[in-house]
Amino acid sequence: MDTPISRAEHEEFCRRIEEENNRQNKRIELLEENAKRLELLNISIEKLAVNMESMLKELVQQGKRLEILESRDGEMWRKIVSHTITTILGIAIGFIFRKIGM
Repeated sequence: MDTPISRAEHEEFCRRIEEENNRQNKRIELLEENAKRLELLNISIEKLAVNMESMLKELVQQGKRLEILESRDGEMWRKIVSHTITTILGIAIGFIFRKIGM
């Protein structure tokens, strides 16, 4: 190992080291780009999750409002039927009392 190397061998060694460094630098650049893309993707996913949570809350609120509106229609229909039956019974009882003479 104590024998000196020639200038050509040294230059070949330097060239190969430079090629390896360039190859590794390109790989590092690609990894950095991928890391940036992943970071952007994570940010987008986080925003999407926040938006979906907001949409879920709004959907729950709309469901509650829809139930209230649907029950109003049902209550109104029951009131109409109740008043109609009461009116018919009132007319029938009034007619019966009139025939009896009261």
